[in-house]
Amino acid sequence: MIREAQEIVELALKGMLRQVGIEPPKFHDVGPALLEFADRFEADVRPHLKEMAAISRKLRREREFAFYGDIDFIPTEAYSREDAETAIAEAQQVVALAAKVIPPG
Repeated sequence: MIREAQEIVELALKGMLRQVGIEPPKFHDVGPALLEFADRFEADVRPHLKEMAAISRKLRREREFAFYGDIDFIPTEAYSREDAETAIAEAQQVVALAAKVIPPG
């Protein structure tokens, strides 16, 4: 669930950037771009961008381990149910904010 949450966050944040006229960078953590172009977002969204960037950074850091593991890191053994629930809750938080920026369509 960690990798899936990271993918959701990445796509939601990239959608937010596109909505305000910024072509997102071609890498997984676009949090720095959110902060760089914060002035393009509505005033009610701006206070949340720092937290969204932090979520993006954290999940990006876990992405490869969660997906591929390592010689001494087996994802199904390393991540707990609580880790997965936290990642899902963070992804839901990002999607809720993205819904304020991206009109339904």
